[in-house]
Amino acid sequence: MAKDLTSSGVARQNILNNNYALQEIQKAVGLHGVLFQGEYKFIKKQISTFFEVDERTISRCLQNNSDELSKNGYALIEGNNLDMFKLASAEQDVQDMNVLNKIPQLGIFNFRAFLNIAMLLSKSDKAKQMRSIMLDITLDTINKKTGGGTKYINQRDEDFVLNLLKGEYYRKEFIEALGKYVDMGKAKYPIYTDKVYKSIFREDANEYRRILKLEENENLRHTMYSEVLDLISSFETGFADELRMKSKELGRMLSPEETDTLFKRFEQQKLWEPLREKARQKMASRDLCFRDALHHNLKEYIDSLPADDFDRFIGDRSMELSARLENYIAALKRLKERD
Repeated sequence: MAKDLTSSGVARQNILNNNYALQEIQKAVGLHGVLFQGEYKFIKKQISTFFEVDERTISRCLQNNSDELSKNGYALIEGNNLDMFKLASAEQDVQDMNVLNKIPQLGIFNFRAFLNIAMLLSKSDKAKQMRSIMLDITLDTINKKTGGGTKYINQRDEDFVLNLLKGEYYRKEFIEALGKYVDMGKAKYPIYTDKVYKSIFREDANEYRRILKLEENENLRHTMYSEVLDLISSFETGFADELRMKSKELGRMLSPEETDTLFKRFEQQKLWEPLREKARQKMASRDLCFRDALHHNLKEYIDSLPADDFDRFIGDRSMELSARLENYIAALKRLKERD
């Protein structure tokens, strides 16, 4: 996870989209504004007081980052909503609310937008402290949810087991096709596996292993996300079929040069473009956020993670691989009993 929150919009959004971390941060900060529409709201004066900056600094921050702050919970209220907010603040006797009299509209921040401001104020010591707290709690939350390590966080995805098992079938088909139809020694197996990897995520097996700091005995595919496994399976079964048809057409095995030409034509098919874009974006973005691993060749694909990804990998939908395998085996047994 990128540590410079003041300059990285992706890093900011990765924290703000992680509802599990936000809950813990809110407990630690213990800041209460006006309870309105089910959550605590803050006005500009409260924000400036907390961060010990002039209100004009907050105004400039709003002006320069309006889209980001609006997306993360800043809103202008007026009319009936404003009247209800004034009433709530009076009933709760919240400080710094004397500015509410005779104003036609008001900008309010929820806790998420409050944290967003903390990430944008580069010259506030209080904001700097807040950023440090946010990073520590976010990392601690992820580590607790994953049992202290994120190398195999991909396996917590509910789709992982099935995709891995299906991938083994397609992998076998790919290996058998290389053996039958390509006139080359055993080196062809890692060579064409690397061609698949490079075509999908621009790294060979050794480069991927280095970035994720994997040991030699660790299986690369056991660390890959479901979307990447799906695309690898599609490549391998598709190219196996291409090899089979070309060899049948020629009535002989293919030379390495012919195989390379066939693969180049295969990988350039337009149908791969949207699938490859998606896999690269998922892999680059998730690895940077969850594993603090940067895939240099995929930097342009890095984006913030949606809240759904945090549910998927550290939330209620996620599960340790051992527990998921137990559930999967139990489901198979039930199906067998029905037969």
